[in-house]
Amino acid sequence: MRARSGQVFDYVAAGKSRYFSLNLGALPDCAEFVDYVTARHYPSGEIPYHSRWRHFEVSARDRWADWCSGHPELDSAERTRAAIDLAVVSVLLDAGAGPDWSYREAASGTVYARSEGLAVASFDWFSEGGLSSAANHRVDADALTQLTESQLRHAFQVTADNPLLGCAGRVALLNRLGRRLQERLGATAQPAPRIADLFKAFTDAPLRSMINAAEILTCVLFEFGPIWPNAVAIDGITVGDAGRHSALTEPGPTRGWVPFHKLSQWLTYSLIEPLEWAGLSVSAMDGLTGLAEYRNGGLFIDSEVLQVCEPDIINEPQYAASEAIVEWRALTVTLLDRLAGHIRRRRGLDSIQLPLARILQGGTWNAGRELAATRRADASPPIRLHSDGTVF
Repeated sequence: MRARSGQVFDYVAAGKSRYFSLNLGALPDCAEFVDYVTARHYPSGEIPYHSRWRHFEVSARDRWADWCSGHPELDSAERTRAAIDLAVVSVLLDAGAGPDWSYREAASGTVYARSEGLAVASFDWFSEGGLSSAANHRVDADALTQLTESQLRHAFQVTADNPLLGCAGRVALLNRLGRRLQERLGATAQPAPRIADLFKAFTDAPLRSMINAAEILTCVLFEFGPIWPNAVAIDGITVGDAGRHSALTEPGPTRGWVPFHKLSQWLTYSLIEPLEWAGLSVSAMDGLTGLAEYRNGGLFIDSEVLQVCEPDIINEPQYAASEAIVEWRALTVTLLDRLAGHIRRRRGLDSIQLPLARILQGGTWNAGRELAATRRADASPPIRLHSDGTVF
């Protein structure tokens, strides 16, 4: 991922792109702003990982802790399995919601939008047993394969006046996940196989105390690769979240492909905490990349590190597979690494003390959202995207 994105970065830096140009002189100011946002959000300097669990804590309420206290009958192993089920399904539902959708939380009456709204809505759906064939704390194959768009619309409070982008795509993704569970674990198994069963190599290994973050990503890519829509396969291996760019000209079957695996890495980041709760230590987190999505990418455009050369990229909605968006995402991956270096130097910390997972949380995602709010009334990203509910 880093190598291919780096090649695109070099191509743009050489002035060969018709879509973007680089203004690396603006990167220190961007880093200063991200550091300022981080200090404001986390004045103690204790920055958590960037993961789905932060969205479950919106409005300073730890919904997961509340849920666990409400289920004293579950032992720690079962809570870990439930956390994995929840994290996976919530991340898979976390593609862009669009600017016009929101969700009212019944417990508080608070209205949430975008990522926080998707997180709280999926948390409530899980808590109510709507993703289990037995209406309990599992997310299982039977419920996922039978899931309908009407059920999702009801759970997410979608109406003509409250539209959610990509409803059909989200449901199709979860249906495919259910079929993948059946394929891997048995279509007739009883009880129905659940998501956490895919991660038994980690959760059921009591003699093991440490795993590498890349091992989690490898498992995620293998288990979930077949569920992605319009899957392209190279030599029988599903490519997943990747795009083509003409800057990559090396011969071979992967010529032109830039891998991103945004949802897969977001999921990997979101599985780290449940695995740590289970007693595992996760190492080498900077083996993962920053996430090539619209908040991080928007940060670099709105801070003028990236300059758009073609007005249509801003003026017209773009498709994720277009070369302009592939280029934007690749630049985002490389720029996040460079930005991380600036922030660590500002704080006098190294990559072990301040891994990318904390910089993203502190961090780039919040800074991207704040800059967007100063540039556009609806805080939308600088580039609008056609969404099928599965990529961004």
